[in-house]
Amino acid sequence: MTLDEMLAREAIRQTMAAYTMAGDRLRDADFLAVFTEDAVIETEGVPDSDLFRYEGRDAIGAWIGRWRSPASGADRVHKASFIRHHLATCHIELEGPDAARARTYWVAWTDIGADHAGHYLDAFRREGDRWLIRHRRIRRDWQAGNSLYRAAVSNAR
Repeated sequence: MTLDEMLAREAIRQTMAAYTMAGDRLRDADFLAVFTEDAVIETEGVPDSDLFRYEGRDAIGAWIGRWRSPASGADRVHKASFIRHHLATCHIELEGPDAARARTYWVAWTDIGADHAGHYLDAFRREGDRWLIRHRRIRRDWQAGNSLYRAAVSNAR
């Protein structure tokens, strides 16, 4: 592995950490900063009530904003007092000097402990000295029976 490859992998890990920290704390500007202008974020392999797809920073920004103020009229998007996503195994494949793919396992912790878990399938693009998310597919592999996020996605529509 070359030094450039190691630097690229570390920059990608930094982007994933920035996404996680900003998303858990609903810091819109920091959250949007990890995406390319034409980015896509979507769910896959989940029940219809949890399916979504947002294209472009404006649409992604509107979506993250609704987590603070739900559009559906719900008092709160979820029932948790906090959420912390923990990233685990991450396999990064560099596809060239400006493109990479990654598969990363995650677990979301809330007031109840482990609340839900899954994995991200990401495509990254290097823009300048930063690696940004071009396409994030979110898959949920498991959810606790008493999850505090059961209706969160539908409440954030």
